[in-house]
Amino acid sequence: MPVEVILPKVDMDMATGQISRWFAAEGAQVKKGDVLFEIETDKAAMEIDAPASGVLRDVTGKEGVDIPVGAAVAWIYAEGEAYGDKAPISPLVGEMSAKPTEGGAVPPAAGSQAPPSGLPAISPTRGEIGQSLTAGRATPLARRLAREAGLKIDEIKGSGPRGRVVRADVEAALEKSSVAFAQPTAEITSPASAEVPPAPSPKPMSDDQVLKLFEQGSYELVPHDNMRKTIARRLVEAKSTIPHFYLTLDCELDALLALRTQLNAAAPVKKTEKGEAPAYKLSVNDMVIKAMAMALKAVPDANASWTDSAMVKHKHADVGVAVSIPGGLITPIIRKAEEKTLSTISNEMKDLASRARSRKLKPEEYQGGTTAVSNLGMFGIKDFAAVINPPHATILAVGAGEERAVVRNGEIRIATVMSVTLSTDHRAVDGALGAELLGAFKRLIENPMGMLV
Repeated sequence: MPVEVILPKVDMDMATGQISRWFAAEGAQVKKGDVLFEIETDKAAMEIDAPASGVLRDVTGKEGVDIPVGAAVAWIYAEGEAYGDKAPISPLVGEMSAKPTEGGAVPPAAGSQAPPSGLPAISPTRGEIGQSLTAGRATPLARRLAREAGLKIDEIKGSGPRGRVVRADVEAALEKSSVAFAQPTAEITSPASAEVPPAPSPKPMSDDQVLKLFEQGSYELVPHDNMRKTIARRLVEAKSTIPHFYLTLDCELDALLALRTQLNAAAPVKKTEKGEAPAYKLSVNDMVIKAMAMALKAVPDANASWTDSAMVKHKHADVGVAVSIPGGLITPIIRKAEEKTLSTISNEMKDLASRARSRKLKPEEYQGGTTAVSNLGMFGIKDFAAVINPPHATILAVGAGEERAVVRNGEIRIATVMSVTLSTDHRAVDGALGAELLGAFKRLIENPMGMLV
């Protein structure tokens, strides 16, 4: 039998992906391990290898189209193998190729092995065979959603390649069954005996409802890419499941700016392809990352993630840093940031940000983390509140450093001040604990020598 080539799951949050480029054409000879195609997920582009050697046939995965995870995109036939039959073989049938008899039993194929002595022979019925074949015509996600909704997967019409059932098919079937359930029936004769279905949850406006509000020709439609869809989904998830609260305070930056100038001036010179250059060049954001990591180590109860069964207490501060890229946002992670020097953090961050913008990050470089930092200071934003990125329990929003009048000992003086806002998951970090964490961050920012020891 030919080997099925599927669209693999290369990202924890991936439900669909797009093939951005095929490296082998229909009918091409491929070897196991050859690069077959490139997947464009919401965050990265990854090359996918051939799972077997042979001839590439029936390339159904089109470039630039959303494809469900697990869907077949092509098949690889062994050299000399008959072309055309791709039906999966039921484990109940083994090597059988005969059709069921009139009574529903399937006779064994010629050459098939008899059951071991003492065990009854198995004669699967049409229904049993159908159940085993059903698993091959539905994605794992579709099967799980159907099972949770109490729907029979074999009764759902598939819209995927070769009729495969995908997530959208299950959701459509579920919506159809909900509408049917909500309709009154003739059997209900007494209000007292009738069960009133629960009121449907409010839904956002449909595309048609939105477009009817605007004059035809006054707009253009730009389809969402995978990244924008994922960002939208995770924002809805975060705001609907995490009880946010916010803490804001001001930090004076003059001591930090002075130390940054001294450290950059002391940077050793290294040779590069473009000539000599400093070994590092620290930014304020690099020092914010370090201060946030050290604050979490000083207040370890805040370095946590919420789950329904337990609190996850992290041993290291892995700080995600929001990076704006074309079409969206990604948060590459500085692992064990509390242990790293400022120069190491700075150079790692430059490399991660550069590869993020070209969508060359590996999943392990942007998945997970224990907190995050989002800095809009370079855009002149004074203060803002960021949305927590699950499974984090905190995210720090950093505003611009600006000269302000401050009062010390009854006297007014000018200082460079930066406003920061900590968004917190109230289930994991309550108000007093969040205030303690933000206070530790402020002390490090205003006494930055503490980040060097």
